Amino acid sequence: MRTINPLLVATAGVAALTLSACGVSNSAGGSGDSDEYPSGNVEMYVGASPGGSSDLISRAVSKGLSDDLGASFPVINQEGANGALAANKVSKAEADGQTIAIQNASLFAITPLAVSEDEVTDIGDFEVVQGVSRDDYVMVTGPESGIKSLDDIKNAKKKLTYGTTGVGTGAQVSCGLTYASAGADAEAVPFDGGAPALTAVLGNQVDTACLQVGEAIENIESGKLTPLSVFGPERVEYLPDVPTAKEQGLDVEVAQYRFMTVPKGTPDNVKETLTEAMQATFKTKAYQDFNKQNSLTPMELSGDEVVTQLEKDKKRFADLIDQYGLDLGAS
Repeated sequence: MRTINPLLVATAGVAALTLSACGVSNSAGGSGDSDEYPSGNVEMYVGASPGGSSDLISRAVSKGLSDDLGASFPVINQEGANGALAANKVSKAEADGQTIAIQNASLFAITPLAVSEDEVTDIGDFEVVQGVSRDDYVMVTGPESGIKSLDDIKNAKKKLTYGTTGVGTGAQVSCGLTYASAGADAEAVPFDGGAPALTAVLGNQVDTACLQVGEAIENIESGKLTPLSVFGPERVEYLPDVPTAKEQGLDVEVAQYRFMTVPKGTPDNVKETLTEAMQATFKTKAYQDFNKQNSLTPMELSGDEVVTQLEKDKKRFADLIDQYGLDLGAS
């Protein structure tokens, strides 16, 4: 049974107290004096609900930044639109480093394929500071569904449902491409984050769900969920007995990764301060234990390397979605 690092609980409590005291306002006031960075509280937005991978990763990094820089980095949850609402807060904030966010690759590589042009969140509106980590998707089902493998999905005689963490997400693409390439009739049920999608599949409200491994693994290990497939190029270290989609004859490869962003135009010394503090965090035993406990793989790339990867993934997903005729916006 995997447990959440106790440091995260403490961080969450500190964040909650901080937000209660300041009414979720930027108490630093955006002084603009980057030489004194960080100045007061640094608001750290997360575009997902509490309890999911994005939230937990943000809180782990927040704890590390607070320890290294001696300032408070309260995490503010603003779920919705696969992180676009939180991203909007960051892109429109003053470029002084007092508003930051760890963002999901899917918002920039997949969501643009599912929304209208005026709803697209452009990576060009941000400075990418530092890569953080990657986690894989797993398709799961509840014991009462009767589904034991992807063969059961291929041979299903009725329309099946699958929960995702939202429209335009890696979870939607993982499940959607699986059903489409299997030739199965299915309907997506999007939720705002991993925690509510997990609750839905546990409660048999949907037949299957695609979740990050870290969100599902405790319930897999306890027997409450049955894993059907993972979607990486090879099996996942944390679920070595679960075959990939490609092993089961389906051409589906999807993973999620995350990275720190700040508003466009943020001074170099602010970005360097954040980068150095994050890299110091990555070296701590507490953070490394957190990665293992939550089934995360380090992906600590430079900002430029992250942007290059995003561009490659966006083209790859566009090609796959076109190949299988998947309509991401129809859910």
